[in-house]
Amino acid sequence: MRILVTGGAGYVGSACLRALLAAGHEAVAYDNLIQGHREAVPEGRLVKGDIRDTDALAAAMQSIQADGVMHFAAATCVGESVDDPEYHYDNNIGGTLSLLNAMRKAGVKRMLFSSTCATYGMNPKVPMNEESMQDPCSPYARTKLTVEWMIRDFAHAYGLGYTLLRYFNASGADADGKFGEDHNPENHLIPLVLQVPLGKREHIKVFGTDYPTPDGTCIRDYVHTSDLASAHILAIGATESNTAEVYNIGTGAGYSVLDVIRAAESVVGKPIRVELTSRRPGDPPALVADPTKICSRLGWNPKFVKISEIVASAWEWHQRNPSGYVGRCE
Repeated sequence: MRILVTGGAGYVGSACLRALLAAGHEAVAYDNLIQGHREAVPEGRLVKGDIRDTDALAAAMQSIQADGVMHFAAATCVGESVDDPEYHYDNNIGGTLSLLNAMRKAGVKRMLFSSTCATYGMNPKVPMNEESMQDPCSPYARTKLTVEWMIRDFAHAYGLGYTLLRYFNASGADADGKFGEDHNPENHLIPLVLQVPLGKREHIKVFGTDYPTPDGTCIRDYVHTSDLASAHILAIGATESNTAEVYNIGTGAGYSVLDVIRAAESVVGKPIRVELTSRRPGDPPALVADPTKICSRLGWNPKFVKISEIVASAWEWHQRNPSGYVGRCE
């Protein structure tokens, strides 16, 4: 199969690109490198371009005679989306409209979209299945839900086959320690926690200790990037020109903020200083997937379920690459 991967130099996109190549597929990343990293993409597999450039996208698809698209390109920072919603709506929604039009121009009929559990918002139902109510509570999440509906509408009108993958907290790093998480600014819990033993911050802030959870801190479902990648490989293989499917991707296991910190302390072998502070607006108490559908339909089986294993893989990456891809150690 020949796949164009938009946002293919990003954290999850590049993991899926490498997995596609390892599985014997032809795959190329399309990325503007604003958030992505050239170093995360194998040599000769990157087309630099903006998602809003329809002609460039169509040309990239035509150059590899693409059978389908995996769409990861998006602005993803929730806080930034509140401060600058214009950019998020332009990039995420406008960019996807550009991509859908490029697919029509290039005659590409299959699409896999990287959506998010954030579309479920403050939904109290845990675990969440694909029929759970979607009520996004940030501009970022609203752009993702809008894109889901755009894809559905284009599919109905123009004969596009699609699969929407709503995944939970992407985490971890490649087993060889060569590829991992590197955001600027960083806003994901595991790398922020690991910055403390790396000496890059004095403490980790815990936002809220009065949630209705066993230890009072938020609970999340952490899914390793290698498991995310295997799910994407299975999903693109099952996506045909008439497919209209939605899957949650998570392990079904929920871990609190304090659980993650304790796991990190065990992995690094030293205590991690914590500062307890008040809740942040819009943080749901718990987001945990019900992955039954993707497991039963596609035979997906996540290999990383224990939070300690996920944190250990991230620690290996951050130890080897304390400054991320800039000045990385080989």
